[in-house]
Amino acid sequence: MRIIAFRTLREFWERSEYSDSEASLQAWYHDAKNSDWRNSNELKQQYKNASIIGEGRVVFNIKGNTYRLVVLIDYEFQIIFIRFIGTHKEYDKIDAKII
Repeated sequence: MRIIAFRTLREFWERSEYSDSEASLQAWYHDAKNSDWRNSNELKQQYKNASIIGEGRVVFNIKGNTYRLVVLIDYEFQIIFIRFIGTHKEYDKIDAKII
């Protein structure tokens, strides 16, 4: 999978209040980049706790559910678009289906 944009993740963990997320985000990035998911069922085989919310959007729990990562996946073209990364409190303020 191609991930757009890694920079979003890096800028998140470089903020001092979120520095504890680096290892977990790096691990997710490595796993996702080396995956070949063709549909949400294949993704769920690897990430059982991921939430499929429709329209290609998926919510991943990061660092033991401390953070939420919302992505948009184009399975046909093998591209993941990072849409949001933040705490649960920040996640509660967005609409993950349209962000």
